[in-house]
Amino acid sequence: MKAGRILVVDDDESLRRVTQVQLEQVGYRVGAAADGAEALDALLESPYDLVLTDLKMPGMSGVDLLKKIRAEHAETVVVMITAFGTVETAVEAMKAGAFDYITKPVHPDELTLVIDRALQHVHLVEEVRNLRASLDKKYGFENIVGRSDALLYVLDTAMRAAQSSSTILIHGETGTGKELLARAIHFNSPRRERPFVTINCAAIPKDLLESELFGHVRGSFTGAVAHRKGRVEMADGGTLFLDEVGELPPELQVKLLRLIQHGEVEKVGATETATVDVRILAATNRNLQAMIEDGAFREDLYYRLAVIPLDLPALRERADDIPDLVQHFFVKNKEKHSRPDLALPDSLLPYFCAYRWPGNVRELENIVERLVVLARGNEITADALPEFLRRQRPALEAIQLDLPPFGISLEGVEKELILRALEKCNWNQTHTAKYLDISRKTLIYRMEKYGLHKQRGEHDPRPGLPQPEFTSTTAD
Repeated sequence: MKAGRILVVDDDESLRRVTQVQLEQVGYRVGAAADGAEALDALLESPYDLVLTDLKMPGMSGVDLLKKIRAEHAETVVVMITAFGTVETAVEAMKAGAFDYITKPVHPDELTLVIDRALQHVHLVEEVRNLRASLDKKYGFENIVGRSDALLYVLDTAMRAAQSSSTILIHGETGTGKELLARAIHFNSPRRERPFVTINCAAIPKDLLESELFGHVRGSFTGAVAHRKGRVEMADGGTLFLDEVGELPPELQVKLLRLIQHGEVEKVGATETATVDVRILAATNRNLQAMIEDGAFREDLYYRLAVIPLDLPALRERADDIPDLVQHFFVKNKEKHSRPDLALPDSLLPYFCAYRWPGNVRELENIVERLVVLARGNEITADALPEFLRRQRPALEAIQLDLPPFGISLEGVEKELILRALEKCNWNQTHTAKYLDISRKTLIYRMEKYGLHKQRGEHDPRPGLPQPEFTSTTAD
């Protein structure tokens, strides 16, 4: 059975029946209707991929039926059947939205060919729709993980700016997600159906950068054996993302300024300019204003780029987002590397939160992927963390103290803390000292000071002084 459901609409019962049988014989699922009203009822009862309708019918004509289908069942394609003398009307029907037309008498091979082509179009549209939904999910603003005020402010501004064609300058340290934000802006803009073209201005040699950006004509330089479009022309109608725009040499800054001001581009070796419609998004991790003062970046270009400036915060400035990011990347990489049963205990999160992440989100994602790939069992342990993470000590907020109202013994707190650390480490003095970030000699001294020995069992609280209640967010 072929994929696709077809509805045949014809007031001539014999022709309707013959057409239905022909299509069923080649494997299609076919329904039938005697007129336009009956066809609309059939479409309400069950979805059809294609409607094959006669052009001239009493009551509602094929063109009238086409208009109603386009208005009420936009995903259904329509093919018209017409007599030779009414081909002009069929052409007008195609202008109104019909996919194609067939003239009478209908030849079975021609009918099958047109139907197959129309249904291929339906399937292609469906694939594009699914791809678009996938892109929306992948590049939507909701895919940028985080709930910190600093990040939400940037996302709110970006969402509002996405609907315009204004240039946007995204500033942020390496690894903060500048390209991810640029893609989200494009895919939530009116240009989302058009190309999103990227170029890393720092990754291409300066002598090739102009050709890469603006294209070249044949013979303009050694190796230019044919005309070539640049990234700007490739992005016509869409968005051009200039990553590391601060690396543009001065001569290209002038050309970029001309592009932004007049929409004009001149290929290397060309004598004429071409006009393009491109939205510019740029990103940099450099201080462009300092570069302006040093004469390394044009001030007029800076203000053209920074119509809407967006400053992506470093990960250390949005530490509240780290647990969510860890879990997000952990789930993503468990699926990527087929480790569905792998667990990451919450007790490890303080180690991630205590680190400053100089490589920002990109560094965090790489570390989480490494942990997933190299995990030996079904649970990631503290020993599996990189040494630089294990050296971190959980922030003070990770240990909650319920302070009593009438004072507390500092020595009592220290004694309780050492005791709990010993119990956590099964009274292994080396491990306990490492856990508390003190020397083993210091640990032994304090154990003797407070009379902490394994055989004693429970320690005796100091009489007359209230003791603190400890609640640790790092589970044993």
